[in-house]
Amino acid sequence: MNIPDIGFNHQQSDEEELEIIDLASLYQRANIDHDPQLPHKVNFFMLIYIEQGEGVHMIDFNDYPFCAGSVLLVQREQVHAFDFSTKPQGKVLIFTQAFLDQVHANMRLPKYTPTHLNQQHSPLLKLDKQTYQRTRLLIEQITVEFNHQQTDPLIVMYLFSALALILHRLRPAAKHDNMSLEQNVKLARFFELMQQHFRKTRDASWYANQVNTTYKTLNHICKLATGLTAKQMIDAFTVIEIKRHIVISKKPSQQVAYDFGFDDASNFVKYFKNQTNITPSQFLKQVG
Repeated sequence: MNIPDIGFNHQQSDEEELEIIDLASLYQRANIDHDPQLPHKVNFFMLIYIEQGEGVHMIDFNDYPFCAGSVLLVQREQVHAFDFSTKPQGKVLIFTQAFLDQVHANMRLPKYTPTHLNQQHSPLLKLDKQTYQRTRLLIEQITVEFNHQQTDPLIVMYLFSALALILHRLRPAAKHDNMSLEQNVKLARFFELMQQHFRKTRDASWYANQVNTTYKTLNHICKLATGLTAKQMIDAFTVIEIKRHIVISKKPSQQVAYDFGFDDASNFVKYFKNQTNITPSQFLKQVG
């Protein structure tokens, strides 16, 4: 199985950093060069709002059943796949880190920290009737402003912030809302370094040194952001990448162990099973 990397199409969005798409258009577009129902990785954020229909959306090899009134958040660098079996209706908001940076610079917005690394975190929200109606109205208003002849990016940001804050209210109080700018900068740097070096080292102390902080401070920041320690974040990220690699390459454990810097296959299998409760071969059978 191939898992393509999908980038944000600035040409499609008229060089904007946010685009709103009718969900139905994704299974009607002729210019999509990949099947949205097959696993693919995105380098942007997605907010999927379901108005009609039901199904199961796969995100990082976990299935999330959705129905009318559901919202799913896919974070950048996650693997996901749509389910169009019932022809669901709704909207998909796709936006970049650059868009979030613009919004953060101008107004209050919930922070998009890598909470998806925590198994206790769910990307699925079930909306009550009032929130469902307000969400639909705000998405409609963002669309109207987008299409206005004198569209104002600041109005789009205000509407998007209102939408994000309303949806954020449905989640339990999040500690990462109280993170300082300095803590956010260190977290972003840690996450960036982890993406670059996780195959070479999974030592949290090494990463703490690279971001000019202590192991204790990095742990504190990671717990605020995700509920996980720095080491747990590293392991969670590594396991997701291993799963993607297994699905794509179908290599034997010995080769995968080598690719991810393990001494031998037995240590690799032990590590994977400690994190997932199944072996790599059992995982591959599960995903087909």
